[in-house]
Amino acid sequence: MSLDPHHPKAEAGPGRGFPVSEFESRLARAQSAMADLGVDGLFLTTEPEIRYFTGFLSRFWLSPTRPWFLLVPATGKPVAVVPSIGRECFDATWLDDVRSWESPRPEDEGVSLLASTIGEVLGHNARIGVPQGPETHLRMPVGDFHRLRDMLRGCEFVDASGLISSLRMIKSAAEIEKIAHACTMVSDVFEAFPDQLRMGMSEIEIFRRFKIACLERGIDDVDYLVGGAGPGGYMDIISPPSPRGARAGDILMLDTGAVFDGYFCDFDRNFAFGPVSSAAEKAYGVLLDAAQAGLEATRPGSTCAEIYHAMQRVLDKDFPGGSGVGRMGHGLGMQLTEWPSIMATDETPVQAGMVLTLEPSVDLGGGRMMVHEENLVLTEDGPVLLTRPAPKSLPLITV
Repeated sequence: MSLDPHHPKAEAGPGRGFPVSEFESRLARAQSAMADLGVDGLFLTTEPEIRYFTGFLSRFWLSPTRPWFLLVPATGKPVAVVPSIGRECFDATWLDDVRSWESPRPEDEGVSLLASTIGEVLGHNARIGVPQGPETHLRMPVGDFHRLRDMLRGCEFVDASGLISSLRMIKSAAEIEKIAHACTMVSDVFEAFPDQLRMGMSEIEIFRRFKIACLERGIDDVDYLVGGAGPGGYMDIISPPSPRGARAGDILMLDTGAVFDGYFCDFDRNFAFGPVSSAAEKAYGVLLDAAQAGLEATRPGSTCAEIYHAMQRVLDKDFPGGSGVGRMGHGLGMQLTEWPSIMATDETPVQAGMVLTLEPSVDLGGGRMMVHEENLVLTEDGPVLLTRPAPKSLPLITV
């Protein structure tokens, strides 16, 4: 949902969607990269990739019944092959060529139409790029993909994961504006949220109130909200919220991926219910220091591994050994988590235009942990926080 523009908390914010020039720029970059890779076109099936080239934004993707296909040729505009229910939506995009079939039709869910379109648009002996690497998937039945390859025996399907990730890691000014707006709205919610918290309140109620507050502030949806509360730290933070009531000495963490016009923010905040242990207070301060070290290490040309180690060096002074999470941040944009990963082995150089999260975490022992996360955009002059920084000490809930 979107906030009524006359609501007292509403702000204008960025305009919805993008001008055609945005998609023309994305296509030009893609076709240049396709020439370097030596492919005749891209075959795309997943929501972010199709939306990236078309602007098609819909919650209908939650239904697995129908596949959706997009062809991006080496020259010319993309061609959509979509189920009939989506024809009108795609006709409203910047595309000129939209083809559809009556769906659902399990016996031939667009495969014949897709094969003939590939032959016509890309050629019967085309070299076709398909994302196949980490953090990608094929959103069509595997059996149908095998059928498609059998119908296109002269075509070669090759991995285009690197091409896609290199395009999407660098955000345009318009994309950054949407992410920044989401970060601003959720920063507002986090800063006001202590007034809604009470001793004894269940995690279920806390999560519900937070989502409502985000929607009232102008967020479109809260697709992702995890966290939990526990004495001196938290344990399981990815399961659904529990009915357990918050108690004195608990630390609550809320980590949200909230969406504005199809773009995510992704950050967390911690709250203390009454006085907490000195170890927890110390961990909180160390996490903020680690995030600051990561921010200072994020410069054009530095690697994800260097950013990771800058944070780990701070953590190791008081909490050696790592938390076991595996990484301390990632890319952000049309998806909650994108390339690259801020981890010890990721040598990806960061570049201006990347939007990243910094997410250091510490192991407090006994299965307990604490984590802190901020969002930034990297410019030619260095990093700029998109989230308003967390308070220097844990917000205290005493009622």
